[in-house]
Amino acid sequence: MMNQNCLLFGAMNLKRDEIEGREIIEIGACDINGSMRPLFESYNPKRYIGVDIARGPMVDIVCDVSDLVNRFGRQSFDVVISTELLEHVRDWRTAIHTMKGICKPGGILLLTTRSFGFCYHGFPYDFWRYEIEDMRYIFQDCRIEKLEKDPQKGVFIKVVKPRDFTEQDLSGYKLYSIISNRRILEVTDNNLRSWHFKMMVFKQKLNEFMHKQIDALFSVR
Repeated sequence: MMNQNCLLFGAMNLKRDEIEGREIIEIGACDINGSMRPLFESYNPKRYIGVDIARGPMVDIVCDVSDLVNRFGRQSFDVVISTELLEHVRDWRTAIHTMKGICKPGGILLLTTRSFGFCYHGFPYDFWRYEIEDMRYIFQDCRIEKLEKDPQKGVFIKVVKPRDFTEQDLSGYKLYSIISNRRILEVTDNNLRSWHFKMMVFKQKLNEFMHKQIDALFSVR
């Protein structure tokens, strides 16, 4: 979920000369509780496209991350932005592969996501948690310009895709999954049927219900 630290990281680490006159794509662009887009559009990009899996504020095109190469072609964007998306994508390797693929050589990728300790937040699902060492491994095929922790249990990264890019093989890399409470290669259907997962979903729904009841109580007063 977007927070002020995410917005600040974007503002501090993507400068006007990296945006102005450039082709920009934001993946997972729906504005639920904040967006970097107004700031970056003020830098006069050549084109700014917001994509997400459903219609909503700041979404120009509905498209799954796995279909972006087919939709736009390889090496189509100077800057690829993804804020608070990666933890929600079941096939994270394909998402990373796609982001690297649509980025031009010499282009920039800026991503934010959640780390261990952040609560389950399904939109509609929530699968993964990324640490500093995970991002360093995943993007060792790029030049890491900024990599830092979010105090609110997250991680931020800005990288530049080399002009002589050779993609890192991530097929054997395990990530921590909040679904299984351990590092795994992939989330299986059995994981989604587990008691651990069902309890997390129940707690989220209960929390949402309680917040609605409290809001309704105060609105009556």
